[in-house]
Amino acid sequence: MRRIEYAKIVETVARLAIESAYELPGDVLGAIEEARAAETDERARRILDQLIENARLASEERIPLCQDTGLAVVFVEQGEDVCVEPPKSSREAGASVAGGTHRPAALITAAINEGIADGYGRGLLRKSVVAEPLRERANTKTNTPAVIHHSVVPGDELSIYVMSKGGGCENKSQVRLFNPTDSAETVKGWIVDVVREAGANACPPFVVGVGIGGNFEQACLIAKKSLLRGMGEANADEFYAQMEADLLAAVNELGIGPQGLGGRTTALAVKIETAPCHIASLPVAVNIECHSHRHKHAVL
Repeated sequence: MRRIEYAKIVETVARLAIESAYELPGDVLGAIEEARAAETDERARRILDQLIENARLASEERIPLCQDTGLAVVFVEQGEDVCVEPPKSSREAGASVAGGTHRPAALITAAINEGIADGYGRGLLRKSVVAEPLRERANTKTNTPAVIHHSVVPGDELSIYVMSKGGGCENKSQVRLFNPTDSAETVKGWIVDVVREAGANACPPFVVGVGIGGNFEQACLIAKKSLLRGMGEANADEFYAQMEADLLAAVNELGIGPQGLGGRTTALAVKIETAPCHIASLPVAVNIECHSHRHKHAVL
């Protein structure tokens, strides 16, 4: 059994939170640069130049890429041979100890939230989380709790993805339960319509995450998880890889363009993930991501 210190997880998550706010991933920046080279609309080219310059300034001056530094979404894959060493005081971490056995999920959750709070504090990042959604909506002042998706996988590593998900693009995401008899063309038409409705309000050019299958909640989850795939990495299944390419072409024919001011660059990529589903179901979710596609990854 491999042991990883609680403090190491806290520090890693804090670092990822800061880096995701300041540094646009290289493949995302590269996709914007490629779009700039291919763009034929002069105004769209100028906007893409500004996005490239914004990424440079944010990285060099260590300032956020966007004033909305996002809700922290964390995907953590814990190897089955990984044990998290508790902090000196388990009670301080919010994790209980019973009979000498520490609750690993509670420890990891506590460590991630502590890391997000630390990173957003040290990085001077805007705190955007409210504790309760309908009444007072009081800010937690720590950007916690994070939205954490924890899974156990084979191996002895702890893989952590931190995504800073802005509110504007998230608000334009949708899910729909299709009839199982609906065609791929019907599904594709709806996906394009979701992007059309997002328009300028979600800060294009987008990365469009699509989840097909599973059930109501799983379709949304895999749509978001698809956004972690590399920009140049197509779906391994040729059918869905072609569907990604077809959707990207259709979305870019909408003419929304960078920041909604016209051009051929409405999206940088479309990513599809799938899951088995019930014979009576065909759930499809679209998770819109803005041009500031902020995510970082570490393996402990």
